[in-house]
Amino acid sequence: MSRGFVREGDQEEPVVIPQRAVLPDHVINYVTPSGMNQLREELDALENDFAGIAVEDEKERRREQTLVLGKIKLLKERINSARPILLEEQPQDEIRFGATVKVKNLNLTTYQVLTITGVDEANVAQGKIAFTTPIARAIIGAKAGDTVDFKLGGENRPLHIEYIKYGSNT
Repeated sequence: MSRGFVREGDQEEPVVIPQRAVLPDHVINYVTPSGMNQLREELDALENDFAGIAVEDEKERRREQTLVLGKIKLLKERINSARPILLEEQPQDEIRFGATVKVKNLNLTTYQVLTITGVDEANVAQGKIAFTTPIARAIIGAKAGDTVDFKLGGENRPLHIEYIKYGSNT
C-alpha cells in the first residue's frame, strides 16, 4: 500500500535498542568470575522484566517487548562470547586481567587504585577499567616497583606501580 494511504498515527517509531559496552572486533571477551555472575544476574532480571510486561496498550506493549527482547539478545551474545579468567591463575606479581593496582602519577604525585576488568564490568566511578582502555594496556605486564609511560594525546604520564593484588575487590 502506498504511504499516502497510511495515517500518521498508525506509524510506529522504530525501537532503539541501546548497545552494550564496546568490545573491539576480534578481541576476546574476558570477564572476571564476578563479572560473569553480573551478566547472568542481568539476564535473569531482563527475563523477569519481559515476563512482567503488563502494558494495556498493544502498541506500547509490543514496543516494550521488542526493547527487552533486543537487550536479552545482545546480552546472550555477550555471555556466549565471555571467557572467564580465574584470578588465582594469574601471575600474582604482574599486572594482568583482574588485577587491582595502585599507581602513582609521577607528574602530579597523585594516586589511583584501578581494577582491570571486562568491558561490561568497567565502572570508572568504582575504579574498574576495561582491559581494552589505553591506561590498562599501558600497565599490563608491569610489576610492583616498575614505572611505565602512559601516553595520552601528546602528553606522557609516568606511572609508578605501587602494588598489585588479585582477589575479592574485583
